[in-house]
Amino acid sequence: MEHLVRRILHLDMDAFYASVEQRDDPSLRGLPVAVGGDPSRRGVVAAASYEARAFGVRSAISMARAVRLCPRLKIVKPDFSRYKAVSDQVFALFRAVTPLVEP
Repeated sequence: MEHLVRRILHLDMDAFYASVEQRDDPSLRGLPVAVGGDPSRRGVVAAASYEARAFGVRSAISMARAVRLCPRLKIVKPDFSRYKAVSDQVFALFRAVTPLVEP
């Protein structure tokens, strides 16, 4: 009798936007990065790099608070069309392995 093995792969992509920015701009690598709006105009953090998270910067907090938590925070305006293109590439890799993919 054939023994089937079930495997579940879970990827945390909460820092995805920030990771794409760090990938595409080497000057941001290793630095605290937040993708989102202007801190002086009620902007919000859409994603924070792991370096920014060490200071307490998280998705959905105000950018003004993020800057208070991490004064050296690098703020990048979002480029959602680029993130969609990269996301499509990532999910294509998943689907090349299995059709059982849940975003």
